[in-house]
Amino acid sequence: MTAAVAMPGRPAEVLERLKANPRLPLMLGGAALAAAIAVGVLWSRAPDYKVLYSNLSERDGGAVLQSLQQMNVPYKFAEGGGAVMVPAEKVHETRLRLASQGLPKSGTAGMELMDNQKFGISQFAEQVNYQRGLEGELARSIESIAAVQSARVHLAIPKPTLFVRERQKPTASIVLQLHPGRAIDEGQVAAISHLVSSSVPELTPKSISIVDQHGNLLSNSGNERMLDATQLKYVQALEQNYLKRIEAILAPIVGKDNVRAQVTADVDFSIVEHTDESYKPNQDPTRSAIRSQQTSESNQQGATPPGGVPGALSNQPPAAAVAPVTTPQTPRAGQAPGQAGAPAAGQPGQPGQQGQGAQASSANGQSGASGPSSNRRDSTVNYELDRTVRHVQQAPGGVRRLSVAVVVNYRQVADAKGKIAAQPLPPALLAQIQNLTREAMGFSSDRGDSINVVNSPFTVDREVTPEVPLWKQPEMIDLGKTGAGYLLLALLALFAWFKVARPILRRYTTPPLPAPEAREETEAVLLPPEEPANPEVLRLAARYESDLALVRDAAQRDPRLVASVIKNWIANDNR
Repeated sequence: MTAAVAMPGRPAEVLERLKANPRLPLMLGGAALAAAIAVGVLWSRAPDYKVLYSNLSERDGGAVLQSLQQMNVPYKFAEGGGAVMVPAEKVHETRLRLASQGLPKSGTAGMELMDNQKFGISQFAEQVNYQRGLEGELARSIESIAAVQSARVHLAIPKPTLFVRERQKPTASIVLQLHPGRAIDEGQVAAISHLVSSSVPELTPKSISIVDQHGNLLSNSGNERMLDATQLKYVQALEQNYLKRIEAILAPIVGKDNVRAQVTADVDFSIVEHTDESYKPNQDPTRSAIRSQQTSESNQQGATPPGGVPGALSNQPPAAAVAPVTTPQTPRAGQAPGQAGAPAAGQPGQPGQQGQGAQASSANGQSGASGPSSNRRDSTVNYELDRTVRHVQQAPGGVRRLSVAVVVNYRQVADAKGKIAAQPLPPALLAQIQNLTREAMGFSSDRGDSINVVNSPFTVDREVTPEVPLWKQPEMIDLGKTGAGYLLLALLALFAWFKVARPILRRYTTPPLPAPEAREETEAVLLPPEEPANPEVLRLAARYESDLALVRDAAQRDPRLVASVIKNWIANDNR
């Protein structure tokens, strides 16, 4: 047996010798410690990399890597290739050196385009550079929002003109690149629209279109008549407010769980501007204010009125005047002074002429003394009129109509036998409930509000489920599936132990059998065939078999201990 155990060249024997060596754990621990120290030293000497640029385009990324190679700056890519990383102590220096080369070029240019204006640049090129700078500045402002990764702004600014009919208003288009997994709400979209409209003269938020990277239209410039999320939230909040007021005032009367109400609000979101200009007559003429007064007066006296016989003679021009050649005669006795110039008898022509002259003189004298006169007076007075100008702008969000529906449960009443039964509410109580609801909702007949109160028993939904056998219940089915999985794993483990692992262990841990000659000698010594059967011998043989079984069992349980014992035996034999 000793010779068989000491056979060299077997892997199991070498493995057992290594296991029996007390210095092996110390050697393994020292090697692990040395490896850990070496890894720590190498890790401490490795440079700490930080991000130089992220989210570069392919063209800019290639140009940056080429420049890094020319500058002999080590670099590496982050996980996924989304960023270029360089040693931490060279980040700022590398950025400055790349910026001197104009890298990266894909960054949005702002108003710095106006810094390097060439001498003699045309007005068109200057206007284009200004528009590009304005677009870049707006894009930078939009990119400062957390959900926006990048943005592009396109402005369409028409040329100014003096003709009103040909005048056009500017428009804008914005393309947003959102971060992965991020979303932008309507409030942020409205904020972007107002930001851009406030930066461009005469640009309104309705003229701005906002699109994301997937082609979805975020701005509702073409759907102004549709309700946005803010208006819908306002309507819902208004309805919930009326609902809580109604249920709060009815709960003490009928109980919290015995009343259900629904409110529908018709809200007007239109913006109305109304201007009235009215004129009213003066109520009190004595207190009227005179705005302007004009008086015109004309007076004419001593004018010869038109006279004569109607006809052709009166329309002829008068004859030439002839001076008299006769001397005036002295009046005779008995003659009046006015008759001194009277012709004598026998002169028919002269008396007529003298009479006519006297008549004319008399007429002229009468006209000079009391001639006709004409007076004319015009007066114009303008008074101030009452004027009322009223400009009313109605804010959106006014309630046009309210519709309220209230359902009240039957009252639970116990009869004489103690049995609880449901009874309808009396009409007087229903009238009180309706009046309270009207007051809580602010009922207005002019507005066209409607209210409906119904008294009806509530039906409690009770799901009647049939009894399911124990083996059909989902919990038991899941438990059975879990147990079957564990049982299958246990069977696989037992199969691997008894059919694979145990035979391999027995093969490499069982000591080799002795040679046939030694086995025969041992059997001959233990049981000589010529000696008769002796009880003491049989007892010793049984004891030997029992000890041999124990040794085999111990060898199977702890082969290292058996190997150590055999090693000690060999060492004692060599001595």
